[in-house]
Amino acid sequence: MTDCFRTRLRRGDTLVGPIVTINSPEVVEVLDEVGFDWLFLDGEHAPLSPGHLQRLMIAARRTPCVVRVPAHDEFWIKQALDGGAAGILAPLVNTAAQARAIVSRAKYPPVGARGVGTARALGYGYSIADYVGRANEETAVILQAEHRDAVANIEEIAATPGVDAIFVGPFDLSLSMGKPGQVADPDVVQAITHVRDAVQGRGLPLGIFGVAPESVSGWMGRGFTLIACGVDIMLLGGAARSMLAHLQSSHERGP
Repeated sequence: MTDCFRTRLRRGDTLVGPIVTINSPEVVEVLDEVGFDWLFLDGEHAPLSPGHLQRLMIAARRTPCVVRVPAHDEFWIKQALDGGAAGILAPLVNTAAQARAIVSRAKYPPVGARGVGTARALGYGYSIADYVGRANEETAVILQAEHRDAVANIEEIAATPGVDAIFVGPFDLSLSMGKPGQVADPDVVQAITHVRDAVQGRGLPLGIFGVAPESVSGWMGRGFTLIACGVDIMLLGGAARSMLAHLQSSHERGP
């Protein structure tokens, strides 16, 4: 039996996947065929409703999906997990109190306070006992450190019981530090390194996002194992631009 996503995450396996923003099951089916370790479904910045997210998860037949919820509230966490997500990624977690609340909303009693419904993850009501019996062990809770306040409080956040990984958002972090988009700035790099050291000290996995492979490969060599690289719509645009440039260049050179 294949290990679940949370087991692989906690073990420190290198897990690579793109961000999905397009509301298209066909796009997810294509990405599912590629062989990624996970898919990052962006419920925060993409126009994806809970129904959209569930249909995308249905299309990902073999690849675990982690949903970045747009808020920490019970509704979004419940909708993502009931829809079949292997885990949630909570954005802008700046305090241990926020971390504790997120864990509680993602876990069933006695660990947390998640409620039971006849949703997809529970076999539409036909496998409630089976799912509830294993969900706490199989559901990944990933918190995003993407603000200078998170950096300041990272030791307490990472020490929160039930947190499975910390995921760094370098672009928003740079913005909060007054250096928008300057993810290679020494101060931003130092902040990310501080997060890394604190999280590794707690024995938790680390994640990070980059638009291109070269933006994450260096961090992969420094202990980051949960890798989100590329965005579906940017991958499409990049391939199209490359093709057009190649054909235009060939035409200018002539036969």
